[in-house]
Amino acid sequence: MKKTILILGCGDIGMVLGRELLGAGHRVIGARRSAAALEGTGIEPLALDLVDEDALSALPDADYVVYILSADRFDEAAYRTAYRDGLKAVLRTYEGREEVPKRLFFVSSTSVYAQKEGERVDEESPAEAAGFSGTVMREAEQALRESALAGTTVRFSGIYGPGRDRLIRQVQEGRIAPKAPPMYSNRIHRDDCAGVLAHLIGLDMAGKPLDDLYLASDCAAEPLHEVMLWLAGQLKVEPTEVIQAPLRKRASKRCDNSRLLETGYVFRYPSYREGYAQVMKEGGFLAEPV
Repeated sequence: MKKTILILGCGDIGMVLGRELLGAGHRVIGARRSAAALEGTGIEPLALDLVDEDALSALPDADYVVYILSADRFDEAAYRTAYRDGLKAVLRTYEGREEVPKRLFFVSSTSVYAQKEGERVDEESPAEAAGFSGTVMREAEQALRESALAGTTVRFSGIYGPGRDRLIRQVQEGRIAPKAPPMYSNRIHRDDCAGVLAHLIGLDMAGKPLDDLYLASDCAAEPLHEVMLWLAGQLKVEPTEVIQAPLRKRASKRCDNSRLLETGYVFRYPSYREGYAQVMKEGGFLAEPV
């Protein structure tokens, strides 16, 4: 049965998700500040700034709402506006209507975890990060849990994909993370971000029970040194400089995606090897054979 799905913050991930939902025969509305980017995608554009309280009345009724807003800069005020305050405003708007969405999905982050010694984390692990990004995300998650609306939070780990190629460029420059101590990193390809959301929406449509929280990360939480060493081999680059691991100031943990896998989701890119191979090929990073 055809459903209406509203994607709030319909950027890179949202457009991939939208195309997938359109392919399944659903109606998709994409809301973003500048809707011109949605022209020709088949996604119905809706120019909307969620920071503007008066604009919230323009939110259309929908069977499902997916909240994928991004902060426009990395500071506490921007995070509170985009994630906590924006989500709360959307929840208030829909809670006050006669027809409410069947379920709202909120895209969160594994930045909520404070673990940094290589511990394995899952949905039951303490999420006690002290930094503003993790704190704000937890506050937004809590708002959804306390809402009268049915909701599911999806915590994505480090997102990479076409155009998200900073690690590849570092390796191209001959830079590599230190081998010791091992700094575990976690990632998920952009297409799997969209795939996970489409999968969970499909399960709900089919009447399957959903948890209120899923950790979405691929199946290969490995030391950053190993990931960059593999990339160097693919790029035929000899590492010449050991750099300060970017994770050192944040966290080293291993994300366990068992709950997600138990729902039947099959990763398109189960590890960084398959995923970065696609990114390098599409981005023209690999040297053409002579």
